[in-house]
Amino acid sequence: MPQRVWSNKRERQYEHVLESEKKQGRSTKRAKEIAARTVNKERARKGEARESSRSSTRDLSSGRRGGLRSGTNRQRGRTKEQLYNEAKRMNIKGRSRMNKQQLQRAVDRRK
Repeated sequence: MPQRVWSNKRERQYEHVLESEKKQGRSTKRAKEIAARTVNKERARKGEARESSRSSTRDLSSGRRGGLRSGTNRQRGRTKEQLYNEAKRMNIKGRSRMNKQQLQRAVDRRK
């Protein structure tokens, strides 16, 4: 839990987003960053933050924005980082030397 000023609800939201991002194959560092940004944006939108940027209050909500700008559309699929993390969990050898397409094939073969 990165913030002491967060309410219990925001702490739960942070944990939920963190687990969701990890499940999608994000690294722990990136998942923590996304979770914290999501919670802070929601706090700004609800008036819980002392300061908030204009984009935090006027842009799409975090939940809606993630669905629209996630980068996981049908054409591109998972990111190289997501594929690499999945390959790591599956103990696929040689993954560090693979490009995105090779990682995709290796992961799909294991499933």
